Amino acid sequence: MQTITRLASAGSAATAVAFGPARIGFGLFLPQFRETFSISTGAAGLISSLGFAAFFLALGCSYKLIARTGPRVPIVCGMIAACSGLAAVAAAPNVVVLAAGICLASASAGFSWTPFNNAAQRVLYEQDRPGALSAISSGTAVGVLLAGVLALSLVFFGYDWRIIWAIFAASAAGAGLANLLALTDTVEPAGEAPPRKWGELVTRSAIPLYLVALSFGVTNGIYVTFAADRVTEQGGLVGLPSQASGAVVFAAYGALGLLGLLTARIKSAIGLSWLLRALNLGAALSIAIIAWTPTSWPGVVVSAGLQGIFVMMISAVLSLWSERLFPDLPSLSFTAALLITGAGNIAGPVLAGAASSAFGPGPMFVGTAALALATSVVLTPGIIREKASYGET
Repeated sequence: MQTITRLASAGSAATAVAFGPARIGFGLFLPQFRETFSISTGAAGLISSLGFAAFFLALGCSYKLIARTGPRVPIVCGMIAACSGLAAVAAAPNVVVLAAGICLASASAGFSWTPFNNAAQRVLYEQDRPGALSAISSGTAVGVLLAGVLALSLVFFGYDWRIIWAIFAASAAGAGLANLLALTDTVEPAGEAPPRKWGELVTRSAIPLYLVALSFGVTNGIYVTFAADRVTEQGGLVGLPSQASGAVVFAAYGALGLLGLLTARIKSAIGLSWLLRALNLGAALSIAIIAWTPTSWPGVVVSAGLQGIFVMMISAVLSLWSERLFPDLPSLSFTAALLITGAGNIAGPVLAGAASSAFGPGPMFVGTAALALATSVVLTPGIIREKASYGET
């Protein structure tokens, strides 16, 4: 098997698990978790933020592991965390074990994403990296789509949600084994960057990258936590049981997210700045639709589809953009961008949960949409650079 195919396939499997059920599973199954464990909106926001905090901490651990062992070890560790966490949720007797499982599963995304930038830098030619990294990032769409389809089948066939989470855990075990076998040529330590290298990431050219990462973290963290629950709580989609409606949200999210495979091609056609502005505008519209028309079939499908496209393309852009800005520090720069995304993920759901309790879910979603819109407005072509100037600070 060609190196690019092997790396892209293994990476897609890992991201399908880590950014599919391990990351969005809590929001997807929140209606079932509410029923089983009597979870309030505020508690749901807290659990989601704790999961994102685990993702944040795992990013730092992943960087250390890449430096000392190469990219294969953190990727496999991520799949072990996913398998353990998903299995814990499947067997959870109470909300404490549920929250612990969600945190462990969420950590898998932190462990297993940035190593692929390092692996691509090692084994692929420069012209092959954008396509491979887009394919790896878009594995998320497949994972979300399949998770949504499985959740939908639960409603129609009547089996327990725990069975689906056991299937998720088995998938994580399979992805871990696949990456263990596929990444045999990426086992050399990368070496740890000295403290001054972190300082090299603080440049004017990188400010828009970090702004996009933060806004993405906040807005998508809120969407994946509360969008499905918003649809369900408003009575669901016409012709479906209310609990099936959330599954439709994530199935559409994943299906249209497959357009993330076109990220590199679209970026080449219209430029990075216009791509970023369009994606954030789409995200704002996506969130606003959930606020205003949460029971409309066309509205919900469009909302979820726009959010899926936003997530998959922004994920690919962060990977490509950080590598272009800092070609000598591919893992470090991508880790920095994802740490900022993780900080947004942590803050977003817990603040949104509190805002929803105080003002209602509608105003909370409108406020979130306003943040995405503001991000689109400030990302003018004049401030976006793909390469840092030499000696810039």
